[in-house]
Amino acid sequence: MKFMPAIFVNHGGGPLPLLGDPSHANLVKYLMASTKAIPTPRAILVASAHWETPVTTFVGPDDPGLLYDYYGFPPESYQIEYPARNSPEVLKKARELLDKAGIPSKVEKRAYDHGVFVPLKLMYPLANIPVVQISLPSSRSPSFVLELGKALRPLREDGVLLIGSGLSFHNLPAFFSDDPAKTSRSTAFDRALKEVMKSQDRNAKLKFWESLPHARYCHPNEDHLMPLLSIAGATDPQEPCNIVYEDTLMGAKVSGFSFHGPSPKDEL
Repeated sequence: MKFMPAIFVNHGGGPLPLLGDPSHANLVKYLMASTKAIPTPRAILVASAHWETPVTTFVGPDDPGLLYDYYGFPPESYQIEYPARNSPEVLKKARELLDKAGIPSKVEKRAYDHGVFVPLKLMYPLANIPVVQISLPSSRSPSFVLELGKALRPLREDGVLLIGSGLSFHNLPAFFSDDPAKTSRSTAFDRALKEVMKSQDRNAKLKFWESLPHARYCHPNEDHLMPLLSIAGATDPQEPCNIVYEDTLMGAKVSGFSFHGPSPKDEL
């Protein structure tokens, strides 16, 4: 079984990447090409910024369907289809790993939110790979999110692709404003975040992400940064971090990260 990557993807604004929105053209291009150098996974486990719970929870149904958890978009936004199925086997294994790490978990009836189906529809359009969705903690504790990722790391050795789906910049008022500081502040944060992700003690530094330049401007609410921490937690300290996506999205600097294993020659 191939050792699978752990990837942080920017999923864009609601369903806009699937609607031909010009500001998302580069993101769409990246997501569509991002899996070409990745072995076909036996399953995908996704931690989305759009699902937080007090207790770690997994989507339970075999055929979850989609949750259109956005508002005010065109009618076609609510007719998007992505008929991926769950993987009871991988779900069971993930819960066993969490239990071993002393992390309680549960299963509930829920559909895949747009943090799952928007990027996956571009990355794996055939929807023929099982998808397991896991919640992130509503506490947003960096230490806990990193531990959650660490507990799930063995899934990578079992052919499961781990994806954290969020945005490396997520200040909604700024996104939709002409704030002249948006680009410079997001660029400074992005540069510092990359330095952290490239360092061998990245997980220790990520616990103090708020100390990065303009951190709270870029993430007034850090829900969209937590998926990155979950992916970082699922890596070995010696594992190189690859910068696989860089863009200016709606005036803000954003970046995507990937870990491909111990050898840097496998970069995208």
